[in-house]
Amino acid sequence: MSPRDLFGAALRGLGANKMRSLLTMLGVAIGVGAVIVLVAVGNGSGKAVQDRLEAMGTNLLTVSTSGGGGGFQRGQAGPAAQQYSLTLDDAAALADDRLAPDVAAVAPVMTSSGTATNGDVSYTINQVIGTTPEYLPATNTPVGTGASFTKQDVDSSRRVILLGQTAATELFGRVTAAVGQTVKVGAVDFSVLGVLASKDSTGFNDPNATAIVPISTLRATQAGYGPLNQIVVQAADKDKVDTAQAEVTQLLTARHQVPATTTSPYRITNSAQILQTSQDTAATFTALLATVAAISLIVGGIGVTNIMLVTVTERTREIGIRKALGARRRAILGQFLIEATLLSLLGGTVGVIAALVVSRFQLAGVQPVLVPSSIALAFGVSAAVGLFFGSMPAHRAAGLRPIDALRHE
Repeated sequence: MSPRDLFGAALRGLGANKMRSLLTMLGVAIGVGAVIVLVAVGNGSGKAVQDRLEAMGTNLLTVSTSGGGGGFQRGQAGPAAQQYSLTLDDAAALADDRLAPDVAAVAPVMTSSGTATNGDVSYTINQVIGTTPEYLPATNTPVGTGASFTKQDVDSSRRVILLGQTAATELFGRVTAAVGQTVKVGAVDFSVLGVLASKDSTGFNDPNATAIVPISTLRATQAGYGPLNQIVVQAADKDKVDTAQAEVTQLLTARHQVPATTTSPYRITNSAQILQTSQDTAATFTALLATVAAISLIVGGIGVTNIMLVTVTERTREIGIRKALGARRRAILGQFLIEATLLSLLGGTVGVIAALVVSRFQLAGVQPVLVPSSIALAFGVSAAVGLFFGSMPAHRAAGLRPIDALRHE
């Protein structure tokens, strides 16, 4: 038989039991669609995390006090706590080009919380950040409406505030209405200079439910004169992050006379390292999702085997007649292999189309990002599934002896 004749015979065989063929195709389609969609979800999740981290800056270092230097823990009183606490003088030293040439910007940070009120409206701001103007560009926190405070505002401890989008909306109803107004935080009146640009949420905390004030103002009115919570350091370039980190470590160790035999009391978070770790985690997560989805594709392949075995059994007498009339083994083998492959390819096509439609919508809060290679791979695997799982029934059909096939009832 010619390839055209084999193809026609395969189509007639599939059409003989349309419902059975459709259900088998559905199993393959679900497997292919699941692989593509879950890989897209994993890729989308990884991309979302990467975008958020890159938005913060890949050349950012965050210095805080950890449990080191002879057992000192943050918040613990005593000489050790005072010796290793971060201070404004530390921030000034890190900003010195001669002492840390690979550091581009430094911003000391203190945090507090308080209830903000506007007339009868009140809103609890869980994070009131006291810092300097360098903090905004270093952490990619632009002002969306209004203006930022200046170094002169810090020097004069001016009572000005920048509100996050959520805080501004809760207090004033809309963002644009907040600028120029006065808001009371605790018992202190602040003038609203601007509203920060909106930020995407990175967890359970709302990044827009915050406020930023000059650090001198916070120290005087809210948090007292305690140590800094952290120091934000921006490296001169993303390729100099490791060098800048070494300079920061060396400078703080020297300034606070940390013994070489003790664990460093400072924890330096490198955003580039966090980004790399998140990328590796996302890749592992995506591979795990793809593996789970591939199981459903294998189940679909087993369905192909099952349906083809049933088909061979039902058409045993037909196979015997064709062999008695001179049909060759390869013609019988080719017909059943084509039937199995067509089932898988048609199911794969339906699965790809369904995956393309589903991927246009957010799933569990994640916008899937299609990976072209996953589409090609899933479609190719569906064809391979048809050949692999259809080979056993096809060989069984081709191996039937004509006399035994003709006796089959």
